Amino acid sequence: MKRTVEDRFGFVRLRGELSGVKRAASGHLYCALKDENAVLDGVMWRGNAQRLSFLPEDGIEVVASGKLTTYPGRSKYQIVIDQMEIAGEGALLALLEKTRQRLAAEGLFDESRKRALPFLPRVIGVVTSPTGAVIRDILHRLADRFPSHVLVWPVLVQGQGAAEQVAAAVRGFGAIQEHGPVPRPDLLIVARGGGSIEDLWSFNEEAVVRAVATSPIPVISAVGHETDTTLCDFAADRRAPTPTAAAEMAVPVRAELGATLADFRARQQRAILRPVQLGRERLEARVQRLPAPQALLQPQAQRLDELHQRLRRGLSDRAARGRELLAKQRLSPAALERAARDARASLARARLAPALLTGRAKAERDRFDALGRLLASLDPTAPLARGFALVRDEHGTLVRSSAAAAKAARLALQFADGTLETAPAGSAPVKPAPAKVARKPSPPPARQDDLFG
Repeated sequence: MKRTVEDRFGFVRLRGELSGVKRAASGHLYCALKDENAVLDGVMWRGNAQRLSFLPEDGIEVVASGKLTTYPGRSKYQIVIDQMEIAGEGALLALLEKTRQRLAAEGLFDESRKRALPFLPRVIGVVTSPTGAVIRDILHRLADRFPSHVLVWPVLVQGQGAAEQVAAAVRGFGAIQEHGPVPRPDLLIVARGGGSIEDLWSFNEEAVVRAVATSPIPVISAVGHETDTTLCDFAADRRAPTPTAAAEMAVPVRAELGATLADFRARQQRAILRPVQLGRERLEARVQRLPAPQALLQPQAQRLDELHQRLRRGLSDRAARGRELLAKQRLSPAALERAARDARASLARARLAPALLTGRAKAERDRFDALGRLLASLDPTAPLARGFALVRDEHGTLVRSSAAAAKAARLALQFADGTLETAPAGSAPVKPAPAKVARKPSPPPARQDDLFG
């Protein structure tokens, strides 16, 4: 029977739910595969069990590959499992990898698209289920680190329509206008708890990935546990291993910021006071090197005392010499008369001669006559007596050319015996003004006779 069963069913592939999973001390794995109609025992030897990519547990639906055999000790048949994988996971992973490669080729996962998170966001938007433990963990962590204004956009995170709601929430946060009635978030957190690949599949949908990649607001992806990876993680600006870690990435610790600011304030005060302290130390060092003021003034004070004594002695000596000289040169009437006679004799020798005055007067008269002849030669009215005339315009300015005369509205011709007003050819006639009789020049003043002539 054993040979017949093994030859007939040397390779089978079964799908069922794990039940009664046990791992023996030898490393072998014992379990049962069941569905709604039947149960089949299974065994997986240690070598194959160590190569499993997941931890077998009761209730997991798997696809097992191997051969059927019998176990004579219990008169039962069973499957010896060579390979085992979660049911549907292989197809989902293949589809996931294909979608990832296609979106990566479009550049949605490029590092150059990643943006820096704001250091201290005023408003944080959270896209998650409002009833799960995720939102409570995020709010609790934010309150511990740095209380912030949080806006929650409730969505389904699993099942039919979850992907559409998550994508709409991300786009909705990005569409909020700044300074509007609803504050626009500075940072978004897309969060969900852990689960199987089927539970997290909504965050692998292309609609969610494109919404996160094109969001105008920086996004933190916190989907699943640390070992879970979705396409939303690749498209986000930052991936958090857990929703709690996302809250820690979003805001700093307020106490640490306060300590940092206090340290900066202390450093600033030290930086301000340090130059003053150094200046004070340098000033004190220089003051110590300076001599005492008394030491600087003592030589000068001594010199002043010496000069004072010399001055007193000099004045006394000068007064004594003056008294001696005055005593030697006593005034007497004979000395005064002798001085008067000497002065009269000197005055007589310096008597004035008339020739000195007459010579100087004649030189001044000749210079005056020369200036009179020069004035007569430069008199502009002198040529008028010889038939010349002076031409002036209406402003009294001399006209020196025919072009200037043609432009003037009125001309005045000055002759020796008067002035005649006229107009250039082509202009309106001008009524002649009465001729002005030239005044006779007043006779020169009579020359004063020379007192010495």
